[in-house]
Amino acid sequence: MKKHNFSAGPAILPESVKKKAAAAALNYRNKGLSLMEMSHRSDDFTKILETTESLVRELLSVSDDYAVLFLTGGASTQFFMSALNMFNSKDQVGYLDTGTWSAKAIKEAQHYCDLKVLASSKEKNYTSVPRDYKIPSRMKYVHLTSNNTVFGTQIKKWPKTKALFVADMSSDIFSRKLNINDFGLIYAGAQKNVGPAGVSLVIVKKKLLGRAGRHIPTMLDYRTHIAKGSAFNTPPVFPIYVTMLNLLWIKSKGGVKAMEARNKAKAKMLYDEIDNNPLFQGTVAKRDRSVMNVTFLLKDAKLDKKFLSKCKKAGIVGIKGHRSVGGFRASMYNAMELSSVKKLVSVMKSM
Repeated sequence: MKKHNFSAGPAILPESVKKKAAAAALNYRNKGLSLMEMSHRSDDFTKILETTESLVRELLSVSDDYAVLFLTGGASTQFFMSALNMFNSKDQVGYLDTGTWSAKAIKEAQHYCDLKVLASSKEKNYTSVPRDYKIPSRMKYVHLTSNNTVFGTQIKKWPKTKALFVADMSSDIFSRKLNINDFGLIYAGAQKNVGPAGVSLVIVKKKLLGRAGRHIPTMLDYRTHIAKGSAFNTPPVFPIYVTMLNLLWIKSKGGVKAMEARNKAKAKMLYDEIDNNPLFQGTVAKRDRSVMNVTFLLKDAKLDKKFLSKCKKAGIVGIKGHRSVGGFRASMYNAMELSSVKKLVSVMKSM
């Protein structure tokens, strides 16, 4: 039976990507070695790194003013690594608190700058994205979590400010168009919308580095990794390769513009069913609904087991909500096909 995987992460990958990755895991380009056995200093992997960086630049229109890095440690490491590198202890930096991951980022970054929480939707259980908050003119950076996987909200419009954005875009990068020049730094754990778990993408404006006025451990200094082309130490070879394959797939489908249209169509189909089916209800403000992570409930919780049973029989997996909030969550990253959303909608209709 075909599986329809709505997991929030590690997320699904295109079938063609998985097949190519499987072949490389056994025998990379008929060289008699698994890619996982090959030197990260080899010409083969150097080409993979260069191609992956080139694809990031092409798909997101990233200029040479920015460095593109492939690091380890996930977005959780970037919560403090970004602050350590970017912010002076006297810099006033604004953070928007919109969910679990932004709250964790605030906790880490507060040690490295004059951190101000611009606004928070915590009292509303993060069911909306704050609006009508002010960004002080002296603020140098504003940190945003673009998409909130746990609660199912997404920032649709970036606030107007002269400050540069520092953004955690782990779950919606490559899903919609961006103006990279508005950002000082973007970071993203790969395992939701970029590639497999094990690598993190960092895009940072180079001229902003070296101003923090503090000692930065060698491995935590972005400049270390820029100087060595993401290969100061052994990088996550296989995850970077699969990321390259995934970015090639995005390019083949028409790039980020095509992904945006594809994702909006999937989200509309599911949200329409949630709104029109009297048994279900959404959990967040409609204006802030995520295109990537759709969160919803059955109005009668007694029907939860029946719904999950029907999903299982239909080959639908990963539909349970985050353990901290319950309910249901359908994660529909770039690789999710419309046919899988149709399958979920058909189960909802059958309730």
